Amino acid sequence: MYLLAMVIIYLLLAKRFIDWSRWKEFYPTIQFFIICNLLYNFLFYQHNLWIYKSITLPWLNRTLIELVFTFFIIPITLYIYLQYYPEGNKKYLYIGAWVAYFTLIEFLSRRIGLFVHDNGWHIGWSALFNICAFIILRLHYKNYIRAFFASAIFIIILLFFFHPSLQEMK
Repeated sequence: MYLLAMVIIYLLLAKRFIDWSRWKEFYPTIQFFIICNLLYNFLFYQHNLWIYKSITLPWLNRTLIELVFTFFIIPITLYIYLQYYPEGNKKYLYIGAWVAYFTLIEFLSRRIGLFVHDNGWHIGWSALFNICAFIILRLHYKNYIRAFFASAIFIIILLFFFHPSLQEMK
């Protein structure tokens, strides 16, 4: 039930805060996130660093939850993030606010059992991940090529610390 409530909340946020006339402008960066997230979920299926979990409905598995986040909640969030991104020094506070928001949501979700860390991952890693992700997403919006290189470096660092064995890869 919580997932349906979240989808409704984010759809209402989209209705209120999104300028849909700019969708083509943000679409490539949202696609970039979706591809990266699906790749993580495919490669790390047996060696998760984090997963969503249902505590209300037994049939609501992590794959369904992840798909809802990947195709509904996160794209709306990223659209809002990119649409209102400020210039100048305000961008540091802006990124910090989004990182704090994502990290707080994860922290609270983990406390009530909706989010699980595994294989050495913890909330500190999530905060660092969120910082890098929001910077790379903005970079992707401005310059695809630089974002691909930054992402590759980021992925190599993550794999160095949290690498799955070949047997654990799907």
